[in-house]
Amino acid sequence: MKKLLLGTIVLTLVIIAPFPTMAEVNIGIGISLPPIVFKAPPHVVVMPDTDDVYFVPDITFDMFFWNGWWWRPWEGRWYRSHHYDRGWAYYDQIPSFYFDIDPGWRGHYRNHNWNGHRWEYERIPNQKLQQNWNSWHNNRHWEKQRTWGVQSYQPPPQQQKQELRNERQLHHQQYHGQGQQHQGNQKEGGK
Repeated sequence: MKKLLLGTIVLTLVIIAPFPTMAEVNIGIGISLPPIVFKAPPHVVVMPDTDDVYFVPDITFDMFFWNGWWWRPWEGRWYRSHHYDRGWAYYDQIPSFYFDIDPGWRGHYRNHNWNGHRWEYERIPNQKLQQNWNSWHNNRHWEKQRTWGVQSYQPPPQQQKQELRNERQLHHQQYHGQGQQHQGNQKEGGK
């Protein structure tokens, strides 16, 4: 009798529960990203011409820190976590910061040269990042410096930055399809 009652309750909940809620729950089940092994918490470097986007240098895959989250593309999808080495959850769109990233950033980093200017970047330890990222963002720490460690650098005007962003979005849509268009910052929050 108890099994029948329990079965009826579960069936009722399945029928009554809104479908989007069920879909969200299923998205997170079974995510198995390749493990990330770091000997120590990773250092990051803040990327010029971005709104406080940090990247993990010297690894073979892309991994970013932005807005309190670690971000990682894998097999055409994006994942995020509050931890650099675990807890990755599927993110159903392209994070907005991604379109502000210069596609040649790895070469710029390797060559210590940001668009023709010597780049003396700072490697920021994870502990310092975790303690300061929010205040750096709120106080516009990197924006006030306006150079990100790039010598004699003048950031492009806002209009030019927006044009570059639009070009990158269009390029991505053309080569990766329309399925993962950026929808805005509403879902990305999470400070």
